[in-house]
Amino acid sequence: MKKIVGILITFLAFANVNAQILDPVKWTTKIEKKSDNTYLLTFDGVIEKEWHMYSQFTPDGGPLALEVVFKNQKGNFNLVGKAKESKTKTAYNDVFEVNETFFQRKAQIQQVIHVTNPKVVAIEAELNYQVCKEVCINLEKKFTFAIPASVAVIAAPKEAAVVVAPIETDTIKTDSLAPSLGASNRVVASPDKEVVVEPKSDAQRGLWSIFFIAFLSGFAALLTPCVFPMIPMTVSFFTKQSKTKAKGIRNAIIYGISIIVIYVILGFLVTWIFGADALNALSTNVWFNIIFFVLLVVFAASFLGAFEIMLPNSWANKVDSQADRGGIIGILFMALALAIVSFSCTGPIVGTLLVEAASKGGIAPIIGMFGFSLALALPFMLFAMFPGWLHSLPKSGGWLNTVKVVLGFLELALAFKFLSNADLVLQLHLLEREVFLAIWIAIFGTLAFYLFGKITLPHDSPLTHISVGRLMLGLVTLTFTIYLIPGLWGAPLKIISAFPPTLEYSESPNGLGGSASNVANVILPDGAKSGPHGIIVFDDYEKGLAYAKTVNKPIMLDFTGYACVNCRKMENNVWSDAMILPILNNEVVLISLYVDDKRDLPKSEQFISKTTGSEIETVGDKWTDFMISKYKTNTQPLYVLTDLEGNSLNKENPTISYVSIEEYGSWLKLGISNFKK
Repeated sequence: MKKIVGILITFLAFANVNAQILDPVKWTTKIEKKSDNTYLLTFDGVIEKEWHMYSQFTPDGGPLALEVVFKNQKGNFNLVGKAKESKTKTAYNDVFEVNETFFQRKAQIQQVIHVTNPKVVAIEAELNYQVCKEVCINLEKKFTFAIPASVAVIAAPKEAAVVVAPIETDTIKTDSLAPSLGASNRVVASPDKEVVVEPKSDAQRGLWSIFFIAFLSGFAALLTPCVFPMIPMTVSFFTKQSKTKAKGIRNAIIYGISIIVIYVILGFLVTWIFGADALNALSTNVWFNIIFFVLLVVFAASFLGAFEIMLPNSWANKVDSQADRGGIIGILFMALALAIVSFSCTGPIVGTLLVEAASKGGIAPIIGMFGFSLALALPFMLFAMFPGWLHSLPKSGGWLNTVKVVLGFLELALAFKFLSNADLVLQLHLLEREVFLAIWIAIFGTLAFYLFGKITLPHDSPLTHISVGRLMLGLVTLTFTIYLIPGLWGAPLKIISAFPPTLEYSESPNGLGGSASNVANVILPDGAKSGPHGIIVFDDYEKGLAYAKTVNKPIMLDFTGYACVNCRKMENNVWSDAMILPILNNEVVLISLYVDDKRDLPKSEQFISKTTGSEIETVGDKWTDFMISKYKTNTQPLYVLTDLEGNSLNKENPTISYVSIEEYGSWLKLGISNFKK
């Protein structure tokens, strides 16, 4: 009986080990003959729920893009165009500050080739890609396509170069490893216990954010001199000209719906003319970022009173003449007349909104225009239903121009975000973090002075005093300005972390005078460098181990990646915490091993993995194989606390991944305590 129990325990432990070697994408492939010597290669991937795989068109500077490599192309065949992809999604990544493009649930890659060597019998292909959930995995799959004579042949995938053979996770009943083998039971969710409600994708959240921003922008447009006075005039027209109250309400509702239709059509035209995918491509293009910057500066200057952006008066006259026709057509032209007449105020807001929506790609311009027009139309409909509310409206006055000026300052600040994008892509270092923050400090500082009445602009009325509301807004703006100032000395400024360049992209990565780093003026050990938040970090295991032995401190292995989103989130949000940072600085030796390091190993150091049988050719391959063979997982981020002999210090939870500050801190303290015993 004891032997049977022992065998079962061993079997379960082995099953659990396999469960941690993740392979969230299952591939099938085929080759089809299209014409003489021309073939279509198709890769079909099924992606596990909640995971996403990055497209080959996701921009540089972000997560790892899909790469299609043909090993035996030279002298044998030519590629006809670039590999085509099935439908992808786009969402803004606030960690890398790019609009990443990715697949969910399914992915298809197709490549047309033209064979030039009649003797070639097979096409050797390789896919390199990254898939992420709470953790990220870099995968490499090899395929052989046998060239058919006339019918399609299913291509068999070869063994992966870095990853172990695929695991049939559908049959696994648990998501953890035996504690002694070292794996975090937070890495994988059990596939047979899927949650019924699927979480919203990043793209969905991006569209919701566009809608709410647009909705608030619509309310801001209402409070401008071109629109606000139109509310009582338009509502009075419908209530007085209509024979009954019900008809007046109906006409006002039609008027509001007409406003929505006009702006949604505008959003549709922008999407249709440029194309949903092209919008995202434009948003990541250097020149279009520069054009967006210039546009927003022009819009800001208009709001600040330098000039007014107006459509030709003839347009307004023609549309206004059609509004007298009456009926639904006449009401529609009344709504169009409002859009044209108020363009000097709404145009810059709509333009800015379309620019921002374009940066999200897809149908974002349509969603943005719907949110904007809904906020613009609602007051006209509501005040027609309840005309008594008109008496509660504040009177028009100089405060309307103040709203325009505030919007002008906000547009000017936003403009520099687009200029920063262009500078980051080109790596010109002209608009580094300190310069960007200095510009924002100047903009919001000037806005604060304006709100306090110390500065006046061309269209301002004489100001004898400031209102309480204006005073409060001025105090908020001044507070924000003061908050920005420590950023010049290396403060992280988490509230606006998605806007300025990162701490690394600055004149002084350690802050002005090195004040942001605890190691700025310290001589680094051999093989070490200053890492995130000034932590001393090694990127070579042997050198880090040697240093740990000299200072007699435990080792924290950080399996990470240059393109790992959640690795950066852990570094930015968890490592920077006041409880965690002193521990990483003083009580452990940090060794960061990058699994996507593409540097070739010297020929003498390349080898065949005993664990996977794969060829280990790059530095990243080496650390991936180390992670798989030692800790039985291939996910990042992954953290391990070890003693000087490489033994895990946290016996019950040897590794940890993407977790909260409290959990990470408790795990660190327990491992360090065990090292000191």
